[in-house]
Amino acid sequence: MALEIHNMAGHLIRRLNQISASVFQERMKAQGLTMTSVQFAAMNAVRAHPGMDQARLAGMIAYDRATIGGVVDRLESKGLLTRRVCEQDRRARLVSLTEAGEALLDELIPVVRSFQEDILSGLSEAERAEFLRLAAKAADGGNHLSRAPLILEKKS
Repeated sequence: MALEIHNMAGHLIRRLNQISASVFQERMKAQGLTMTSVQFAAMNAVRAHPGMDQARLAGMIAYDRATIGGVVDRLESKGLLTRRVCEQDRRARLVSLTEAGEALLDELIPVVRSFQEDILSGLSEAERAEFLRLAAKAADGGNHLSRAPLILEKKS
């Protein structure tokens, strides 16, 4: 018997998050890795913007600024990131990928791309594209409601 929550956005989004996290962890384990989706997102953002500070990193991946340091700590302890003090603002920590981080990311990107369809396995290719379009629109529309909003750079 279906419950009212089974047709509520919040419940369905939580279930999809569970599915996504499960698939991600299963595939990382199959690669012999202990990598979280947040760590992967952080590495991906750092590659795109080497030398950015941790606060900017948190905004780029919509992650809580108070806990991004722990993510960076774990990546640094694995030898995947380096962190240094910013000369202009001694409170800021600038992060960059190491050679090992670059190499691992090169290995991981095709793996992560390969299982995206599995996360939405009940949808056709056209439906997946429409779902992603609508999910991005909903996330953008509700960004201001998040404790950790996505903060993208403005195009100049």
